[in-house]
Amino acid sequence: MFTELLGQHFVHTALIAGAVVAVVSGAIGTFVVTRGASFAVHAVSELGFTGAAGALVLGIDPVAGMMAGSLFVGAVLGLLSLRGRERDSAIGAVLAFGLGVGVLFLSLYQGYATEATNLLFGSIVGVSDRQLLVLAVVAAIVLIGIAVAYRPLLFSSIDPEVAEARGVPLRALSVLTFLLLALTTAEAIQVVGVLLVLTLVITPAAAAQRLTANPATAILLSMVIALVATEGGILLSLQQPWPTSFFISTISFAAYLGARMRTWSS
Repeated sequence: MFTELLGQHFVHTALIAGAVVAVVSGAIGTFVVTRGASFAVHAVSELGFTGAAGALVLGIDPVAGMMAGSLFVGAVLGLLSLRGRERDSAIGAVLAFGLGVGVLFLSLYQGYATEATNLLFGSIVGVSDRQLLVLAVVAAIVLIGIAVAYRPLLFSSIDPEVAEARGVPLRALSVLTFLLLALTTAEAIQVVGVLLVLTLVITPAAAAQRLTANPATAILLSMVIALVATEGGILLSLQQPWPTSFFISTISFAAYLGARMRTWSS
């Protein structure tokens, strides 16, 4: 059965889509963890779901609504350009309001909200060729954005005070970071769902930073961990009929625990 499934087109599509999302998530996740903005990933993913619910009310594609909602929240969080406790409280306030709006949208929707509900848990084996193309385009945009702004983006993430003193445009880079995060989150949601998006964006990056202090190496390690978790999760779900997101999150978390154990023993 496993060999037969490997020959199916939808499995090939899922593996390619998973690889695309994993690479992008691992790359942007490193900057998010360095900035200490992990909570923002949760906010962007949850409010992306609110956008999907709003799209259902308007009768349009919930994935398009999710993308729009994620980008809007990402832009707002980037413009706030806050740090520490102030940032967390602001994100919490925006998140609470956004979830309330999402509940309103779902109550107004008269049809079946299956498409939006699927976004809560992800559906990587249901990715179509058209969705794969969109994922690839979005991934290219994110990776190009990271490559172009790599040095100032890294500088502002590691030491924002010194970067600001040297004239680095912190607010612009903050907006860029959160917009790239929003695009990545909207991609990752389609693989692991809203509830587990942290497992691709944050966990691999957190594990990588435990293994090396070199930023470039950390990015590469983060992408590798996310890739192994995603591809391994998809393959395991073909053998055992459990949710793909469960396997992905388990492998990702195992890598994080392994990284922590390595640092404890050294």
